[in-house]
Amino acid sequence: MTSNQANPYAEPSAPALPDSGFRLDLSRTALVVTDPQIDFLSPAGATWEVFGGSVTDNDTVLHIGQLLEAAKAADITVAISPHYYYPSDDAWQFGGPLEQYMHAVGMFKRPGPLTLDGFALSGADFLPAYREHILDGRTIVTSPHKIFGPESNDLVLQLRKHGVSQVILAGMAANLCVESHLRELIEQGFEVVVVRDATAGARLPEGDGYLSALVNYRYLASATWTTAEAVAALREH
Repeated sequence: MTSNQANPYAEPSAPALPDSGFRLDLSRTALVVTDPQIDFLSPAGATWEVFGGSVTDNDTVLHIGQLLEAAKAADITVAISPHYYYPSDDAWQFGGPLEQYMHAVGMFKRPGPLTLDGFALSGADFLPAYREHILDGRTIVTSPHKIFGPESNDLVLQLRKHGVSQVILAGMAANLCVESHLRELIEQGFEVVVVRDATAGARLPEGDGYLSALVNYRYLASATWTTAEAVAALREH
């Protein structure tokens, strides 16, 4: 991008939509991170070819790590909503383009729901930099979501059981699982802030997934924050 071109990812200088009035209340807030897994976030992952440029440009790996650290320091609920596929899922008889792609490249593959054989450092594993926060015995690791949204897992139940009604949302991928989680959580009555530089999207001839997501975040979320803004808000409270 040349210096005289406008940044297509920049927030609008004169937004038309009103402020939602969102105010953070840590007593009822959770950080939710979707798919912080090797297949999305590592050059060794199955999708780096299409997601790596956006992950790198956004410093997504660093920013998710900063959110996890700040959330732990603030002692708020942290939930991970992962994506796993088991051999039985290979028998699905239909699926959309992204589902077909994920199955074709072997994303998030595990040998079964009741075994961790081969899990460590596989594409389904969490990024090593996050393990100390995720595997600390306090973080909620939900059952897997199977396509994009949390309708098929226990995320909403877990959040309700922890008294959560506000969510700080980050993770992968921008216009897929993050946006689908945003939409479902809103429909379930949560206030949701999306951390816009703690995610990333695919860049394909079909379009820039990150750019398309930003538009909908602005329309739907209670707020869109940078990681710096989210970390500052967690520290201030």
